[in-house]
Amino acid sequence: MIGRHRMQNHQFIVSLLVSNHAGVLTRVSSLFSRRSFNIDSLTVGETEDPTLSRMTIVSWGDDYIKEQIVKQLQKLMDVKKVQVMNSDKTVVRELMIVKIRIKKGELPEAMEAINSYRANVVDLSPDSMAIEITGEPLKLNAFLNYIRQYDIIEMCRTGPTAIGRSSYCLENDTY
Repeated sequence: MIGRHRMQNHQFIVSLLVSNHAGVLTRVSSLFSRRSFNIDSLTVGETEDPTLSRMTIVSWGDDYIKEQIVKQLQKLMDVKKVQVMNSDKTVVRELMIVKIRIKKGELPEAMEAINSYRANVVDLSPDSMAIEITGEPLKLNAFLNYIRQYDIIEMCRTGPTAIGRSSYCLENDTY
């Protein structure tokens, strides 16, 4: 294939401002399903304007897929703004809560790890503890790998959410 470059697959984050009412999430997720686009993670929450919600979608693909996702999302009536977030200008955070079983004598060592990762104990019982940690996904993965030495009872993660740094913003420019 002379003149053509093989496109690299990579992870990217798309932020959307959408109308805050029933059915919008279904329409967005249905679009991904119909077009065979994958959603690695999706977070949704109300914005400072109660009529709008912000969606953060993490997906994977080459530049063509990324472009198609944006074009298809822009066609949806309830979507007010779509933006692929520039990783150099974006703060990305995720929340994870992990509950571990602790045995007698393990608490000091577990607390040392919790403190070094700047995590918090949100529930403590004689035989278990629930730990809350926020940060970039790589930090959460590193903490999870370390904490696996204990018996993990259960875990939940929110998935990444993202906001622009400084003046880099997702603004409500209706199409």
